[in-house]
Amino acid sequence: MPFILGIFLLLVAIVFAAVILSVIAAWVQAWGSGAYIKLSSLIGMKILRKVPVMLITRARIQATKAGIDINTDLLEAHYLARGNVVNVVQALIAADKASIELSFQQAAAIDLAGRDILDAVATSVNPKVIDCPNPEKGTSFLDAVAKDGIRLLIKARVTVRTNLEQLVGGATEDTIIARVGQGIVSAVGSMASYKNVLENPDHISKAVLDSGLDAQTAFEIVSIDIADVSVAGTAETANVGAQLETERAEADKKMRQAEAEGRRAMAIAQEQEMRARVQEMQAKVIEAQAQVPLAIAQAFKDGNLGVMDFYRMQNVMADTSMRESLADGEESGKAE
Repeated sequence: MPFILGIFLLLVAIVFAAVILSVIAAWVQAWGSGAYIKLSSLIGMKILRKVPVMLITRARIQATKAGIDINTDLLEAHYLARGNVVNVVQALIAADKASIELSFQQAAAIDLAGRDILDAVATSVNPKVIDCPNPEKGTSFLDAVAKDGIRLLIKARVTVRTNLEQLVGGATEDTIIARVGQGIVSAVGSMASYKNVLENPDHISKAVLDSGLDAQTAFEIVSIDIADVSVAGTAETANVGAQLETERAEADKKMRQAEAEGRRAMAIAQEQEMRARVQEMQAKVIEAQAQVPLAIAQAFKDGNLGVMDFYRMQNVMADTSMRESLADGEESGKAE
């Protein structure tokens, strides 16, 4: 029994010595690096709170060497809250070097919210580009229709910078993509013709950028660039607008032809009407000529016309008829 008790005490002593040695090693490393940590705090981490001593010590050393003073209690509390201590410390160092205001409480809150705080700081320094629409969602182009009915396929690239103040509770990349896509479709729909979009695609990006689409999101939109814009083809995707334009042109053509036929019919009717009027006038002339013999006969009766006068008039009429016959013969000869 004493032997077993002795072995047990020996094992306890060995374990305690190992714990003390690890704590002392961490304490010496922190002291030698200029990031002093109380020995009692290290012992409490190791024995009472089961916190990795070397993890907290190295995080404290990194922050101190970078000129950031972080209390070990804050690091320990963040670890116990299941946070990524190393990520938070590296993010604070990166933000400090980039002159970005970021407190430990803010960084810890972002990390505990499930966001990658180090990537967020990196994106604040070096903005990233987001494709709109996201090809991973199965769509490579936005489908927009101008006022003239022509469908356009548009692809945009959105450059964003992380907004650290809105990172907790702010909308994600999917919201940015959805808002930008909606803005582009709306901007194209307000254009009178698809040609305006093809000639000046930057007008679309400026209109969308001025809409404040990054409100209440975790990002700040730096720029929106139209990467590709083209008219929807009729081979793979039916362009309803182009078909309607063709049908409209064909309808206009038929309408113009109908109008021309109407004018032609009116002209023919007017010509027939004029011929009828000519015939009517000729009939009146013939009717008037028929009154001449009656008038001559009446002149004989009244004694206003003598026989010699009548003969002279007959000679004049015969002479006139002969002259007209000769004139008609000359004109026929010239024509031949």
